[in-house]
Amino acid sequence: MSNILDKIRSPLDLKSLTYPELSQLAVEIRNELVNTVSSNGGHLASSLGVVELSIALHRVFNSPSDRIIWDVGHQSYPHKLLTGRREKFTTLRQYGGLSGFPDRTESVHDPFGTGHASTSVSAALGIAAARDFAGDDFNVVAVIGDGSLTGGMAFEALNHTGHLRTKMIVVLNDNA
Repeated sequence: MSNILDKIRSPLDLKSLTYPELSQLAVEIRNELVNTVSSNGGHLASSLGVVELSIALHRVFNSPSDRIIWDVGHQSYPHKLLTGRREKFTTLRQYGGLSGFPDRTESVHDPFGTGHASTSVSAALGIAAARDFAGDDFNVVAVIGDGSLTGGMAFEALNHTGHLRTKMIVVLNDNA
């Protein structure tokens, strides 16, 4: 069987894959994650847990036009593999290599530089509000983990989002 991950240069490449090919891609991404993180260090479990979610988000939405904000930045490794950074992935967390977190200077697919937790909803709300003010039309997605949802900033942002009634999507990753 050919390596599907080798053919992924951008999220657009996911749109034509069949469901069996998407399943195979998930296996290949997990293998790449295990190989790289076991060599370089990093956050393995959190990235392994969002492989299918990352594939689904990039298949459904149109990044970078649509903005996907990762709350826990170290869950973004599959996202990096799907957004044209495969060739440099072996440099993850190495001097001069790919960042261990989303990095706006690294890719147009990283609209917000996150570190650890509880900022995705507020960042997404800011982007969505700016979109509405400018009269633009694109989706804004905040991916937040169940641990991050316990942060006060996340609750404040959810409350503010409800108050403003701004169109955006919040995906709760409950790690199941």
